[in-house]
Amino acid sequence: MRVTRSKETTHTTTTKTETAHFNDAATPPAAEKRPFLKTTHGRRLDDPYAWLAASNWREVLRNPKKLPADIATLVKAENAYCAEVVAPLKALRQTLVAELRGRIKEDDSDVPEPDGAFAYYGRFRDGAEHSIYCRTPRDGGPETVLLDGEALAKGHDFFDLGETAHAPDHAQLAWSVDDAGSELYAIRTRSLSDGVDRPDVVTETDGSIVWSADSRAFFYVRIDDNHRTSQVFLHVVGTDPAQDQLIIEEPDGAWFVSLSESRCSRFGIVSIHGHDASECWLIDLHAPQTPPRLVARREDRLRYEVEPHGDQIYILNNADGADDFRISVAPIVACERANWRDVVAHRSGAMIVAKTVFKNYLVWLTRENSLPTISIRNLTKHDEHLIAFDEEAYALGLDPGLEFDTNRLRFSYSSMTTPEEIWDYDMASRTRVLRKRQEIPSGHDPQNYVTRRLFAAAPDGETVPITLLHRADFIPGGEGAPLLLYGYGAYGHALSASFDEDALSLVDRGFVYAIAHVRGGTDKGWRWYEQGKLENKPNSYTDFLAVARHLIVQRYTRAGAIVAQGASAGGMLMGAIVNQAPELFAGVIAGVPFVDVLHTMLRDDLPLTPPEWLEWGNPLADAAVYDRIASYSPYDNVCAQTYPPILSIAGLTDPRVTYWEPLKWVAKLRANMTGGGPVLLHTHMGAGHAGASGRFEALEDTALEFAFAIACADRSTPTESSR
Repeated sequence: MRVTRSKETTHTTTTKTETAHFNDAATPPAAEKRPFLKTTHGRRLDDPYAWLAASNWREVLRNPKKLPADIATLVKAENAYCAEVVAPLKALRQTLVAELRGRIKEDDSDVPEPDGAFAYYGRFRDGAEHSIYCRTPRDGGPETVLLDGEALAKGHDFFDLGETAHAPDHAQLAWSVDDAGSELYAIRTRSLSDGVDRPDVVTETDGSIVWSADSRAFFYVRIDDNHRTSQVFLHVVGTDPAQDQLIIEEPDGAWFVSLSESRCSRFGIVSIHGHDASECWLIDLHAPQTPPRLVARREDRLRYEVEPHGDQIYILNNADGADDFRISVAPIVACERANWRDVVAHRSGAMIVAKTVFKNYLVWLTRENSLPTISIRNLTKHDEHLIAFDEEAYALGLDPGLEFDTNRLRFSYSSMTTPEEIWDYDMASRTRVLRKRQEIPSGHDPQNYVTRRLFAAAPDGETVPITLLHRADFIPGGEGAPLLLYGYGAYGHALSASFDEDALSLVDRGFVYAIAHVRGGTDKGWRWYEQGKLENKPNSYTDFLAVARHLIVQRYTRAGAIVAQGASAGGMLMGAIVNQAPELFAGVIAGVPFVDVLHTMLRDDLPLTPPEWLEWGNPLADAAVYDRIASYSPYDNVCAQTYPPILSIAGLTDPRVTYWEPLKWVAKLRANMTGGGPVLLHTHMGAGHAGASGRFEALEDTALEFAFAIACADRSTPTESSR
């Protein structure tokens, strides 16, 4: 890649020098236009590509071969066109795959988690795509392989091992697997004495498993015909799943059901939640067939999570205006909201994002101004202390482990320059032991890189955090550098400043790598989320553009040298910003992009639409909402202008962002754009929202995206004559 250097500024010397380009002679497919007109609130919606949404989409999720022939022909033609355009990048992609794989420890292993007489862990055999699940005696001894994911994956184009859960008696294992990418998991059980699976298989689940205390049965969540988690069932091992007992059911299509086990192993916790409220129930694992106990009845905008502890229950909640959450406690026998008493007060701007409870300790993770800290309280002595770090930007994660009565807290730490570290922290002595540091077999010296935290001014005066990674010898100035700018901005999901070994392949080629912490996430608290949803959704787009312009002004990059990237709801962000300011971008990478927002929100038969109305609004019920979504929906705002190169990646069995959204989008882009491109779409024919399931197979997608970014940056590099 050619990275032009300014005469007045010294920049990093890139370690790679490939020149990358597209095959511009390839001819793109042209999707047929078929008449379709929908009228809502008197508004006419003409969509000539509506036919690309297969009427039998439910069948396609379960069996991709059911895709209608005319749609399948177009999807395959798009894949062929994409392959032809990027054919000149073949050698670069192979180089990138080798680099990316070189940073993966091929025989990697988790730190074992002790539980009773054993310690459990997953590990990879050298060169394997999928992990194996193992255990050893707690104090050391021979390893037993409980589940061989690599062997089970043979013969499957897609294989995702969802959850592995050993029974309380340590004599049985339940495990769930999705072999189509549609997030429909089948649960099996096996005897650990002989490794034989039982014949009763529970299908159409979300993959979660909670055992009863007597190890005779387990609870699971069933997915309904609309691909919604709506019911919790009890399955007795060895019996016909058709006879399973219904424990709890949620009939409202705007709510989802999830299941977990309490830290004390006494209860199963059922959370029934929408986008802005939740309701929790407790299942007594010692009396599994008894009715569950309600914690607190659902209320508008009341979000809470629970963790039982002896005869009390700890409740992370946003009651009474605690937007960034507080932790309360109540008696289990009288846990209705009137009895909640605060033990960790709400503090505006310091969002409590996670908590866990041990026998003698309460632990919570707080994020303030995009930086996390861990707080620990001794429940006997009532004293507190913090775990924090000094880097400008970093990420922390809690791993509560399998045991309740322990002084050990396991947490992870990393930054954009520091590979992940796994620490065991003694909460009593306040000492820590490093259990694992992520190995980069091909080598990594953190001193060669710099991570920075900057802030951009949004049009309304808000400050948008930016996390940067670049080589240590890069100095902003001159023409700047090519820059990859990543964003998401939805559902309250915050982007962490964690180590991303893949990004080094761009940074070592002279890129600056940046994360825009735009509104719609909780990077700066719950307020930051609410300022990026519903009527405030456009803030996500203006924030991202403000970050791009700030980095141009600060001479980290230049207009037309930025490659923007986002996935899922972040793909919506990509579609919106490229409609609004295409001149800023050398290229756009949109993974499984939610770009057909208006049409999807008008279809209440789709599994995610009713609950999504709380995020985007309901255009069926409200004309003003219709107009608002229509004003930014990427598909509906494609216009006659020059667009930069665009790469979209989709999954045919994706239940979250249906395959037809990017398929329609690229068709409309090509039909309306006046220049630029190319516009590319690659659809995984046997995978869903997360793409390829194998750890090395997934590198092919990353290599394609990075090669595309390098080619886009190469196009944007000024020549000597244009200076």
